[in-house]
Amino acid sequence: MSKIMHAGRSLLELLLLIAVGLVPVVSGLLVMVFQLEMKLAENATISVQEAVFSVDQALDRIHETALHSLPLAGRPCSSVAKALQDQVASRSMIRSLTLLEDNQAYCSTTSDSLEHLSSFALSGRKVELSYEAPDTRNKLLVNVILRDKNNGVIVTAYALQLRNELAAFQDGLTLLLEFDDRYIWSKGDSRDAQRPPQSEFFASALSAKYGYKVKGGYAHGFTAQEIRQSMLRVLPSLMLVGIVTGSIVYLGLFRARVNGRGSAAERT
Repeated sequence: MSKIMHAGRSLLELLLLIAVGLVPVVSGLLVMVFQLEMKLAENATISVQEAVFSVDQALDRIHETALHSLPLAGRPCSSVAKALQDQVASRSMIRSLTLLEDNQAYCSTTSDSLEHLSSFALSGRKVELSYEAPDTRNKLLVNVILRDKNNGVIVTAYALQLRNELAAFQDGLTLLLEFDDRYIWSKGDSRDAQRPPQSEFFASALSAKYGYKVKGGYAHGFTAQEIRQSMLRVLPSLMLVGIVTGSIVYLGLFRARVNGRGSAAERT
């Protein structure tokens, strides 16, 4: 009977040591997962705000070109064509400049049809993504409009700069820049068959200046992948802590057992 009791006591002690050793491991992993998820959520929120700031700056540079060209609007095309061409030539990201009078495009530095640009002027939007021009070889463009009473100017720029702004965020977060029903991201745009996945820790921000949205999120499975990688890094340390904790408890039980035997011997 005493052997059975001794075996049962030893088994309980073993289970206790295992449980005590696992406590720092399990709790450490839970804290790691919680902190990682908080970090990803915070990064998504901050990144979309920073992306709005960066894209606004890029559009501000385009807007600055429009400011220089606006005084030419309303004047005969023949008298301002050379000045418009010079401005386009001095700025590599600008594709063309188009002047407006009563919301109608009438003078452009390219030979493209002016119908689409007139439609954009009537839409009331400040910025749009465009891939209507037939000679752009599938290059995505961005149109920015600036008005002054009945006149105005549309700056058509290559959207590569906007894509580069999004690509600067190289931390696994997918950022998408959305203008109404069209969008651009670091590896594609709205002409692709599918939108990029952003299902985890989704966040969005609106540009008060230009009216576009930046949407950010991680692809499905990204969080699980990050958890696995973090677990491989911290698990050895947590296991060491668990072993040390279990050893301390074992020494405490061993001393208690020795002291118990000594007290029993003294009583006999």
